[in-house]
Amino acid sequence: MDGFFVIDKPAGMTSHDVVSAVRRITGRKKAGHTGTLDPFATGVLPVAVGEGTKAIPFLDESLKEYRGVMRLGTTTDTQDCTGTATANREWRGISPDQVREATTAFSGRIAQVPPMFSALKRNGVPLYRLARQGREVEREAREVEIHLFAIEEIDLPDVAFRVRCSRGTYVRSLASDLGERLGCGAHLVGLRRIVSGPFTLDRAVSLDRLTDLARCGELNAALVSPHEALAHLRDLQLTPHGLVRAMRGIAPDATDLDSPAPVLLNRGERVRLSVGDTLAAVAEAVGDDGAQVEKVRLIRVFNELSPLHGGEVVVKKLDMVSLL
Repeated sequence: MDGFFVIDKPAGMTSHDVVSAVRRITGRKKAGHTGTLDPFATGVLPVAVGEGTKAIPFLDESLKEYRGVMRLGTTTDTQDCTGTATANREWRGISPDQVREATTAFSGRIAQVPPMFSALKRNGVPLYRLARQGREVEREAREVEIHLFAIEEIDLPDVAFRVRCSRGTYVRSLASDLGERLGCGAHLVGLRRIVSGPFTLDRAVSLDRLTDLARCGELNAALVSPHEALAHLRDLQLTPHGLVRAMRGIAPDATDLDSPAPVLLNRGERVRLSVGDTLAAVAEAVGDDGAQVEKVRLIRVFNELSPLHGGEVVVKKLDMVSLL
């Protein structure tokens, strides 16, 4: 059982708590999430298990999408509903049209100052620990990209919105900055992640549902394979001989590919090396642009291959000699 479970994280649990629960439910000790969600937030939290953990560095999670609710008029030290109120300001003179107009300033590439209550580190110490000590340090603004910032419903002082953004964007800070632009302040009262790269809410399962699947022996029904999770990488099919070479850490050449024509890669391009829908390795093209496929180097080899949903095992370490 290797791949990713897309968990619909409940409010009140840390991302680490969710990983611990997945370990307990699945019986797999090797597990980890691909990026934290704040404890009050809900929604998509991909958790890798087994060999899926090796695929985490190669994921394309550059695009995130959230639905959220901000409340105008009150600022908090955490920029969300878990913090302590720092100021209360008048919001009643603000119109829905002003709210919509203010969002236009948060489009495309913008500079965003990370909040003090964040996991970013200063001299090896997470900022949130300093914040809990009542300390505030200067933070440099970072460039993030807002692809979409759409108001979905306005029931002042609450504003429901949807945002599609680059990885590293703090939606809490986005709400706080919008409140400052309106002159009344704001904080986030609800946040739900609906997309994280290739992982979407329609593939997500609750921890209760995962428990039910485990009892029925049907965990694979909720598992996203490493091959599918890395679908943004071009896929090169290996011959049986090429698979043996890859599993032994030997970079494949053109004769190791099940391809009717030479495959041209760009320098630095990363590819999947697969057998059917099963991922054997991730490789990277080396040499000049347009170099033929024999000029690749293996970056990561996946130790044990087997199809997700049963059927014939492709290859295991101890069986490789039979393919020679």
